[in-house]
Amino acid sequence: MTRIRGSSMDRRRFLTRAGGAGLAAVFAPTLLSSCSRIGTGNTFDRIKEQGFITVGFANEAPYGYTDLATGQLTGESPELARAIFKELGVDTVDGVSVKFDGLIPGLVGGQFDMVAAGMAIIPERCLEVSFTNPEYLSRTAFMVPEGNPNGITTFGAFKENPDLTLCVMVATVEADMAKDQGVPEGQVQTGPDAPSCYELLETGRVDAVALTAISLRWMLDLRKGPFEVTEGFFPLDEKGEKIIGGGGFALRQDDGSMRDAFNGKLEEFKQSGRLLEIIEPFGFSEQELPGDLTARQLCEA
Repeated sequence: MTRIRGSSMDRRRFLTRAGGAGLAAVFAPTLLSSCSRIGTGNTFDRIKEQGFITVGFANEAPYGYTDLATGQLTGESPELARAIFKELGVDTVDGVSVKFDGLIPGLVGGQFDMVAAGMAIIPERCLEVSFTNPEYLSRTAFMVPEGNPNGITTFGAFKENPDLTLCVMVATVEADMAKDQGVPEGQVQTGPDAPSCYELLETGRVDAVALTAISLRWMLDLRKGPFEVTEGFFPLDEKGEKIIGGGGFALRQDDGSMRDAFNGKLEEFKQSGRLLEIIEPFGFSEQELPGDLTARQLCEA
């Protein structure tokens, strides 16, 4: 059995505090275009006429960030947006970098016309903005020492072994999961960001880090180290049903024509295999493809 995730997925301080020169370079804040207010009106007609769309992003790899080598906005969401809007007659995607908690206010306030940041689609956000159908599914995983000596594959491992300690980021879905899955509070340490949890694992103060499989794979690729990422999974609720979550693009509530056109192209990309081609370089795999999951299902969970 399966149900759609209805809890918060704010894992959004991922790797924002530098854990070395390489990380600092990748995640340095960058402003790619003016923060002046954008007129709303009929957004889809306007962006087609002007030939560009301005999107908000949180400078968080691999979802949406600035490549400092080129100064260009990239990541799975911006690159997918570029490809889809190109087919819709909009040749250019510009970006405004803001903190994650400023994305929805910036969108609603007209600072930009879309959020391209891999934003989790949850009912609370659906009250404020409209979402495209998801471009990916979000599975949980653990980063553990190579060989996974403690056999950690689910949160149940921590309930079964009181000597194990888990690190989660503050105010993330993984923190909620650990609590909901019955991991004792004394076995959970929290960090302000992913590098903090990585350092706790590196120094042996925790036995695992819980985040999305996507984020952990990306972090491991950057930081290396004698670690591995376990297979991604959807947690189970108290009835044994899988809790499914996914991320998409956010638009203003009255931009239904742009949302529908975007969804049409997204569906074409899913069917042709082009979706995976675009997001795979950013650490996404076939396992993260959204299938037939819709934004409505996630919003109504």
